[in-house]
Amino acid sequence: MTDSLTTPMTSPDTVPSGRRPSPWRVIRDQRKTLLVAGVMMVASFWIFGQLDEWRLAACVAGGVFLGLLNHLYTEYWLLKIIESGAQPTRNQMIAATISRLTVLTIVAVGVAVMVWPDGIGLLLGLAVFRLIALVMTGLPLLKELKSQ
Repeated sequence: MTDSLTTPMTSPDTVPSGRRPSPWRVIRDQRKTLLVAGVMMVASFWIFGQLDEWRLAACVAGGVFLGLLNHLYTEYWLLKIIESGAQPTRNQMIAATISRLTVLTIVAVGVAVMVWPDGIGLLLGLAVFRLIALVMTGLPLLKELKSQ
């Protein structure tokens, strides 16, 4: 019997499901997150539309959308790593995260500056979505830890 700590992650018996990772699988697995993002985008138009701030509503919805794209891409990247059985190094994970967040920051700040002052809504939508996605991701983990 081999110890799971000494067995390399690249062995065939450690690949969890054998299915190929796909963007459609990530979308299917993230249905709740997609629903929350959709509700947030509709709510931004509903709330700011009543105040006749349609451009601000579009910016907030755009920020939520950018946050959703970031979340889905991160989940896809993690699924590819898990399904391949690879063990990325700390530096590889840091580099991937920094490059992804750099692109997100450049796009978000660029759009926010182009449509200033309403563009601040894009950053607000991005931050609020990230906070909600973090809570949605963290709660199941906390429940899992509590049950053990």
